[in-house]
Amino acid sequence: MRTRIIFSVLFLSFLTFYSVRTVAQKSKEFYEIKVYRLKDKSQEAGIDAFLKNAYLPALHKAGIKNIGVFKPIESDTINGKRIYVIAPYNSLEQMLKVADGLIADTDFNKNGKEYLDLLYTNPPYDRIESILLRAFPGMTSMEAPKFSNPRSERIYELRSYEGATEKIYRNKVKMFNDGDEVSLFKRLGFNAVFYADVISGGRMPNLMYMTSFANIAIHDEKWKSFRDDPQWKRLSGMEEYQHNVSKINIYLLYPTDYSDY
Repeated sequence: MRTRIIFSVLFLSFLTFYSVRTVAQKSKEFYEIKVYRLKDKSQEAGIDAFLKNAYLPALHKAGIKNIGVFKPIESDTINGKRIYVIAPYNSLEQMLKVADGLIADTDFNKNGKEYLDLLYTNPPYDRIESILLRAFPGMTSMEAPKFSNPRSERIYELRSYEGATEKIYRNKVKMFNDGDEVSLFKRLGFNAVFYADVISGGRMPNLMYMTSFANIAIHDEKWKSFRDDPQWKRLSGMEEYQHNVSKINIYLLYPTDYSDY
C-alpha cells in the first residue's frame, strides 16, 4: 500500500513537472526574419511601399504586433541594399495561419497590387531569405525598446553566432542561458529585442540575437563596458565555454519610418 502511494506521488510529480515544462516551452515565441536582397534604389522604394502600405497593415490586422523593419546603416558597404523584417509569432501554427490568410485578404491584395502583379521581367527584389527562430528560455518574448530620439540615429545590432558542430553550438546556447549571459546584457543596458535559436536558415547551426542603442556612441560605450565587465571576464574564461563560436556575423541597422520600433 505504501509503495503504491509513493508511486502515485512520484507519478503525479512527474505529470506536474511535464505539464509545467510543456507550458514553458509553448510560451516561447517564434520569429521570422525576412531579408530582402535588392539591386538598386528602385527595388528598395518598391519594397518600402509594399511593406508600409500592405504587408505590415495585414499582419497588424491579424494580431501580429511589434514588427521591426530595418536597413543597414549608411557606413555598411558590405551588406549592400537589404531590408530586414522581423515578426514575432506565438506559435508556428499562428505563423502559417497568418501567411495563408494573406492570400484571401482583400485589403492586402489591393494595397499590395503594384508589388504583387509585377512581371518576371521586372522582379521587385533580387532574392528573399527567410530565417526561422525560437526564443531562448532566458527571454521568451520579443521586447520593443522605447527611444525618443530620431530613428535615423538609432542602432539595432543583429548578431549571428555559428558553431563548428551541433554539440558545440548547444554549448554557446547554454552559455547564454545557464551561464546567464542574457542577464549580463540586461544589467548593462543593452535593450535586447530577442535571443533565439535558428531553427531553419542558410547558416546553421547558429543562434541570433538583437540589441538596441539610442546612437552609435552609446553602442560603442556599452560594448566596451561589456568587454571590461568582471562577470563577462569570468564567464568567457571558463574552460567549459571555450571555442564555442566558429563565426560571428554582425549587422548594424536602423529602423525605417514605418517600423513598429
